[in-house]
Amino acid sequence: MLSHVVLMTFTDVDDAAKAKDLLEGLVGAVPQVRTLQAHLDELHTPVSAHLCLITTHEDEADLRGYQEHPAHLELAQWLRPRLAARVVVDYGN
Repeated sequence: MLSHVVLMTFTDVDDAAKAKDLLEGLVGAVPQVRTLQAHLDELHTPVSAHLCLITTHEDEADLRGYQEHPAHLELAQWLRPRLAARVVVDYGN
């Protein structure tokens, strides 16, 4: 299994809640997603990101399939212009 963790900071923090809803909508639409969790930051510290996304995939090929899936690409077109920063960690479990 491969876990894909993305921390996102938005130019407008109000976009984080909509992003969470849109990301959760990928469950069932993208077969390469084994699990998906999206969490909004609650403490709002100066070093906090606004949204944490954690997905799991069978392997690296499944992660690429998720990233290249039309539903993910459509969401990314909405998401990317709204991001101030994004960092990713991918690790095997």
